[in-house]
Amino acid sequence: MSDNKLISTIERSSTEQLQIAVKEYKGKKYLDLRIFYTTDDGANWLPTKKGVTISPNHLSILKEAIEVAASEFDCSGDE
Repeated sequence: MSDNKLISTIERSSTEQLQIAVKEYKGKKYLDLRIFYTTDDGANWLPTKKGVTISPNHLSILKEAIEVAASEFDCSGDE
């Protein structure tokens, strides 16, 4: 059985969004960042091949990279 949990979405346009989710594949959980698109005004979102899957043991590297990027942009968490 597949265990998928959508964590967040980032709108890219009215027909495209980045979905951030925890997904399970072959019994292992991963963080999946994937571009989704819609052709029916957002009623259904379909995945594209554009994305990246990150294993849990690399999450600390990703977190550190995001923190460095945030400090480069002087982000306070606001858009």
